Amino acid sequence: MIYLFAGPTISADDVPASAGCTVLPPVSLGDVYRLVEQKPRAIGIIDGYFERTPAVSHKEILWALAQGIHVYGAASMGALRAAELAAFGMVGVGKIFAAYRDGVLEDDDEVAVAHGAVADGYRAASEPMVNIRASVAKALRQKVLKPGAADLLLSSAKSLYYPLRTYPAALEAALLAGLDPGTADRLSLWLPRYRVDQKRKDALALIRMLATHRTRRRPIKASFPFHRTQMWDYAMQECVTYPDVS
Repeated sequence: MIYLFAGPTISADDVPASAGCTVLPPVSLGDVYRLVEQKPRAIGIIDGYFERTPAVSHKEILWALAQGIHVYGAASMGALRAAELAAFGMVGVGKIFAAYRDGVLEDDDEVAVAHGAVADGYRAASEPMVNIRASVAKALRQKVLKPGAADLLLSSAKSLYYPLRTYPAALEAALLAGLDPGTADRLSLWLPRYRVDQKRKDALALIRMLATHRTRRRPIKASFPFHRTQMWDYAMQECVTYPDVS
């Protein structure tokens, strides 16, 4: 079995049956640890909780790798953890992962979004900075923006607290900082059709990779020793109960 933690970057409806994935809610502390008990062939991480809900720990991903389970990450929390754990065997997919791995991006808020609950389909209420960067880069290539305007827009968007980060809010902040109103109007007309959802692109690339894993049965061999500690055992035992994934 292959498991995938996703939402709001993509929904379960975006995952074709041919991928052979069981889609779970965004990952949080303890989820990967508990999933290891199901002995999956692979685990994919796209989205994950943070702030009010403890984030998936690095060590539980290392635990999965130590048990021979392939772990992949992309787009959001998955890209962050894959960049941090690439040296230990977690596989990252996509441009966002590569940007974190190479040090082009460093801040966690680059992929953070505000979103609704499961009943609302995890509907996003803000725009991730990585998507804004990708859209601005495309607007530059298509000469919708000049370099100075692009820099101003990016700095204005970055200055916003991530739950408030939307294209209209970024444009408003940029206008207050001196962006030419004509440029703002031109970009506003361009964005609905041409803006880039880089997180979704990377997530779909991960799904394609997981689909190829269906025929790969050999477990990985960890290149590191996994050391259980009293604190590790306590932390995992104290995790709240999560839905059964069997």
